[in-house]
Amino acid sequence: MWRSLIEEFLLFVLPFCVFAGYLIIQRRNPLDVEHWSKHVFWLSIVGLGFVIALVAYGGWKAPQQQGAYEPPHMEHGTLVPGRFK
Repeated sequence: MWRSLIEEFLLFVLPFCVFAGYLIIQRRNPLDVEHWSKHVFWLSIVGLGFVIALVAYGGWKAPQQQGAYEPPHMEHGTLVPGRFK
């Protein structure tokens, strides 16, 4: 659970880190508010796009179960775990 949350958080933060690197390469102070004020909205949109793309890709590539789910039940006095038939 934590791994998936951390991955999504890092994907959201990635555009901000790239922009900070760009500011450093341009020899500007990345802690100056004037450099960020115009770009925060678009950086947030790109970060959310990365997160949505990761969630969509994960849902698309997840293994699909074939058949119907049979819940756990008692059979001849023993508990049979749930499974897909």
